[in-house]
Amino acid sequence: MRKYIINFIFVLSVIVIIISCQNQQQIDLQNYMSNGKDIYVAKCQNCHGEAGEGLGELAPPLTDSTFLKNNKTRLACIIKNGLNEPITIHGKVYKEKMPAFPELADIDVAQVMVFITNSFGNKQGFVHYNEVSKHLQNCK
Repeated sequence: MRKYIINFIFVLSVIVIIISCQNQQQIDLQNYMSNGKDIYVAKCQNCHGEAGEGLGELAPPLTDSTFLKNNKTRLACIIKNGLNEPITIHGKVYKEKMPAFPELADIDVAQVMVFITNSFGNKQGFVHYNEVSKHLQNCK
């Protein structure tokens, strides 16, 4: 009987380990989301809101997945260098300048970008910091 219990526990342990395994991209996505949220709370939330709802006429909401998807290669530049041109979100024009965050490393920009594009109703997946670094090299 003891042998069966030990075998059962062993098999159950193996099954739990297999089920709980995640691939590296899932682990990276979770890490980027967690770190990105911390950066967002510290640097972005005052203007864009806790739920990405924006701040009246001053800061646009981050709930427009179409804008985020259509501007995915620009997002890193916007986050790091700010924005000094009007943008249209949900049909509304926002003209206020967004401040730059030049102190953010490429990995920080990637993490906040992944957080924003996968929060507030957005589901755009993972972007590695190497890709973000390439986007940052092409900023105008």
